[in-house]
Amino acid sequence: MNSTFLLEIGTEELPADFARLALGQLDRMVRRDLRENRLDHAAVTSTSTPRRLVVRVDALQERQEDLTEERKGPPTAQAFKDGVPGQAAIGFAKRCGVDPADLNVRETPKGPCVFATVCTPGQSSQTLLQEMIPRWIDGLQGRRFMRWGQGTQRFSRPIRWLLALQGSDLIQVDLQDGDPQVRSAQFSRGHRLHGDQPLAIQDSDSYEATLVAAGVVVNREERSRSIRSAIETESQALEGIPNCPSALFEELVDLVEDPQVLRGRIADRFLKLPPEVISTVMQAHQRYIPLDVPGVQSDPLRLEAVAVLRPEFLLVGNGLKQASELIIRGNERVLSARLADAEFFLGVDRRQSSASRRDALQRVTFADGLGSLRDRSDRIERLTDQLIQSLPVSPEVASTACKAARFCKHDLVSQMVGEFPELQGLIGGKYLLEEGEPRGVALAVVEHYLPKGAGDELPSTEAGAVVALAERLELLLSIYAKGERPSGSSDPYALRRAGNGVLRLLWDKSWRIDFVALLSDVVTVWSELFPAFNVDQQTLCGDLMLLLRQRIVSQLEEDGNAPDLVQAVAGAAISDQRLLRDPVDVQDRIKLLTKLRDQGGLAALQAVVQRAARLAEKGDLSVDNLSPSDVVDPSLFASPSENGMHAVVVMLEPLATSRAYPDLAAALVEATPVLEAFFDGDTSVMVMADDPALRRNRLNLLGVLRNQASALARFDLIQS
Repeated sequence: MNSTFLLEIGTEELPADFARLALGQLDRMVRRDLRENRLDHAAVTSTSTPRRLVVRVDALQERQEDLTEERKGPPTAQAFKDGVPGQAAIGFAKRCGVDPADLNVRETPKGPCVFATVCTPGQSSQTLLQEMIPRWIDGLQGRRFMRWGQGTQRFSRPIRWLLALQGSDLIQVDLQDGDPQVRSAQFSRGHRLHGDQPLAIQDSDSYEATLVAAGVVVNREERSRSIRSAIETESQALEGIPNCPSALFEELVDLVEDPQVLRGRIADRFLKLPPEVISTVMQAHQRYIPLDVPGVQSDPLRLEAVAVLRPEFLLVGNGLKQASELIIRGNERVLSARLADAEFFLGVDRRQSSASRRDALQRVTFADGLGSLRDRSDRIERLTDQLIQSLPVSPEVASTACKAARFCKHDLVSQMVGEFPELQGLIGGKYLLEEGEPRGVALAVVEHYLPKGAGDELPSTEAGAVVALAERLELLLSIYAKGERPSGSSDPYALRRAGNGVLRLLWDKSWRIDFVALLSDVVTVWSELFPAFNVDQQTLCGDLMLLLRQRIVSQLEEDGNAPDLVQAVAGAAISDQRLLRDPVDVQDRIKLLTKLRDQGGLAALQAVVQRAARLAEKGDLSVDNLSPSDVVDPSLFASPSENGMHAVVVMLEPLATSRAYPDLAAALVEATPVLEAFFDGDTSVMVMADDPALRRNRLNLLGVLRNQASALARFDLIQS
């Protein structure tokens, strides 16, 4: 017989992020333990509200089936003495819980052995759940767990009640480590504003309906749909576009038990603030939803929110519907207070110039041994100068980038960024524009923080990208010069993210730059800047190249490229020097290989190269040699097929050296008949000839072909 199992862990209000993390953990533990305990069931559903974690198991088997299993014992020769069970057989039978007389003998690949048939009676699911439930609760992991009172139990928030039902039967569970101790009982609790009294639950199947009547929408998906629908309805009525990122929306779902979407209004005076200031206060600090005016083009340098934001905003309440007006007025007052603070901070900042803030950076330490933020700003400016000498940018872009680099960190000591760190760069750009700096300079200051993470937008301007590149290189150089490296999950300075940023910036702008030469030059400068670190220039340069090579592989995989193609163009077999002489080159090659695979042409290209490459391994030609001129002697050719092969590698040489990859790939495929003639045709040759001179000449011919193909990829690493 089967029935519905329900577990509710009732708590003080849980952090929104914990509820989302805990549900997946709880679901996995429940499924695992039910499977291991041989309890059949139907659907497992996990959900939550701010005050409870809930798991429901439909049609849970009420009792295990009896388990019958055969256990193998010692060999018969050891188990029996003169046909009578000896000590080995008696001990085995005792361990299995059977009579020695019930043992039987069977043949095995290792000879006859004794076997015991062991029958384990099934236990009731309630008995098993009594042991599993405390284990599930103690097994949940999360950030900032706490103990409360005199108890030793650790959980995200104090556990206040426990409901465990199978059908209509209460499962007795004691949580003895809390304060006070919690014992399961056949009640839950409704919405705090609906009285928060114990709420009797008759059975598992009536649980949700009983709570809905008490003002609690337990089903998280239902709350999500309700909130999303209400946001869309209210936004359309107000002719606004809701600015509600997914992270904010998920948090709102986990902050309420009985959601209602309400309209508030921004006081007119605050619409003179920059729109991002208002949005940041609303989203990050108050969990409100700003409404954008439709049709307004995004501009990070706007100084006022008038005509950019609707004066109305949306909030998700958790109170009684009859108290809506009171809730709205209270939230409007809170928002006004926060915006008044922002207004004050802006006023203070505007009385100080960006140049004076840049000087004030001298008073703020960047990192131990690396000087102040002003010192860092100077290093970024220096790297920007170095980069524009290597990058294909116009004099106008170069001038803009240099000016932006000079002021890129000035707002870190502003009042606004001190209160709202999310606005760094953005506020700095707006201040510069207000002071009369060119728009390009202000925009580059805003954009030098991009990309902020995986999948984030990239700078729209070349000047912004140059400063962004300099900023990340400065971080890598300075922290590595200090001797710190990312290891395992420890990366406090986000150096891996900085490395990814370097690559994404170069790839986005298709900037071809010799990073090996650049690193060699700047490492020398950094060793002079920090003599106390005793920088080993060769080690520092090598470690940075290794990091960037690893980031190339990681970023290519994150971008969705096939793992075997990533290894073929950037794997461990590819030198750091090859990859970093031109980081854009690896993008060119993997895009071509992906296109060839999608079009069905990669297999043919691989077949052309592989046979030649396998034989070439028997020779000793350097992998860097792309020319047959010094290593292949045509006078030693003994067959027309050798002449044909030689003509192929002569034709391929300029394509490989100039990185004309599409033409190189096409030419390799077109050369298939020539290769077939070399190996298998009427005029084919024996590569491993007895004559050492002939053998070496032919191996070198194949080695050159292999090397020319390897300019595109390591074809031996590509899966067919």
